[in-house]
Amino acid sequence: QVHLVESGGGLVQPGGSLRLSCTGSGISFRSHTVDWYRQAPGKERELIVRITDGGIPQYAPGFKGRFTGSRDNAKNTVYLQMNNLRPEDTAVYMCSYFSYWGQGTQVTVSS
Repeated sequence: QVHLVESGGGLVQPGGSLRLSCTGSGISFRSHTVDWYRQAPGKERELIVRITDGGIPQYAPGFKGRFTGSRDNAKNTVYLQMNNLRPEDTAVYMCSYFSYWGQGTQVTVSS
């Protein structure tokens, strides 16, 4: 059975940083792209970055710079490093692999 589990979210002050993780079980990330998305309250889900099987991150417009996607195939895990966070980054962050989705991890940016 396939499971994607995100972790690393939480409450952070504006300007702070978080690193999110997404670990897969029942599948191997090794040879496929894994995506990070987010969904803020009342808004549509939006793509942040696609991390190719070669570890190359492909960012959606507006996310390159403060967000960095990476992967560790040995750990079957992808990461999203987020710096200089803003209140508008508050959302549920989730990873996706083909048609599989994790449950998401809440990120709240507030003072």
